[in-house]
Amino acid sequence: QHWTDEFLKWDPARFDNLTQISLPVESIWVPDILINEFVDVGKSPHVPYVYVSHHGEVQNLKPIQVMTACSLDIYNFPFDVQNCSLTFTSWLHHIRDINLSLWRQPELVKFDRSVFMNQGEWELLYILSHFQEFSVKSSDSYAEMKFYVVIRRRPLFYTVSLLLPSIFLMVMDIVGFYLPPNSGERVSFKITLLLGYSVFLIIVSDTLPATAVGTPLIGVYFVVCMALLVISLTETILIVRLVHKQDLQPHVPGWLKHLLLERATVLLCIRDRKKFSQSRTQSSDLSRQAENHDSTAKLTSYGCEDPRECGTLGGTRPALAFASRAEGSAVLQGVLRETTAIRQLLEKREEFRDVAREWLQVGYVLDILLFRAYLAAVLAYSITLGILWSVWRDV
Repeated sequence: QHWTDEFLKWDPARFDNLTQISLPVESIWVPDILINEFVDVGKSPHVPYVYVSHHGEVQNLKPIQVMTACSLDIYNFPFDVQNCSLTFTSWLHHIRDINLSLWRQPELVKFDRSVFMNQGEWELLYILSHFQEFSVKSSDSYAEMKFYVVIRRRPLFYTVSLLLPSIFLMVMDIVGFYLPPNSGERVSFKITLLLGYSVFLIIVSDTLPATAVGTPLIGVYFVVCMALLVISLTETILIVRLVHKQDLQPHVPGWLKHLLLERATVLLCIRDRKKFSQSRTQSSDLSRQAENHDSTAKLTSYGCEDPRECGTLGGTRPALAFASRAEGSAVLQGVLRETTAIRQLLEKREEFRDVAREWLQVGYVLDILLFRAYLAAVLAYSITLGILWSVWRDV
């Protein structure tokens, strides 16, 4: 602080050419300039003297360390830029008594970083100064000098400790889609990732700034990532349930088969989509083979292929042929019943396998479709956040 006190002037010629003296602060008048944003007593070193020149100019060079209140906008955390104000004014004297002005030019004050400790969390960008007059209840005006201290947070620490672990977990969630859809390991893998992300959020909750005014974007980012992990786990459970082999599983509906195994394979550019059409013809081939076996069994049930041969044999020895034929027919019918039961069992088992194979193909195509939709959503979300944070960082 520099001010002129007309009662402290003297002629140096009358006092052995003495042009400057030091006086105790308690012995002279000192202006009551305070900072409006004070929230605590200033922790400043005690400097008991001021310099007084023969022109009446008083220099109070006491350094001041204060704790002030600042309205923070943490929406862009950790790429936020804060604008904190320091308002210097007098509480007792009007502008007619005390007027305020800058000792240096505003351009020199704006980019002066000589006394700023630049190794901490914040980086000083510039300091703006503004002078204005204000009045209280239509009384005399007061002088006010306001400084706007614009600082920017260094985001490297928060990027390493907050963003990168979250990004790594999301990448592992995407990689987990390459596990086979009919494998139960994918469900346990997704649950492990979700549990790990929950523990990660508990650890970093103390690092995020807590305020009731608004939520930082990084908090929204963590919540959305958690929601994406839950959606991924839900999709995995749906696919595993769809392709799970069950004896009572119905056939795939025709509209679903046409929509996924024909239209979706072309849309998704699946290279091995020919296997789907080939597998759908296997059941018809099996049914044809079953009919052929059935006709062959009917022919062999009579013991000969040509009825005339049977008639000739019957004509020569009717009684013996009839007895042997009756006995052979009973044995043959028993063998045929057993063979038919085995054939039906194998056909039913093959039918179950065809149904399971069809649902597996549907689950495979649906898994690819949902995975690409999930991947597109994650990429769009990541690109949007990256653009926003890069813009805020360069501001």
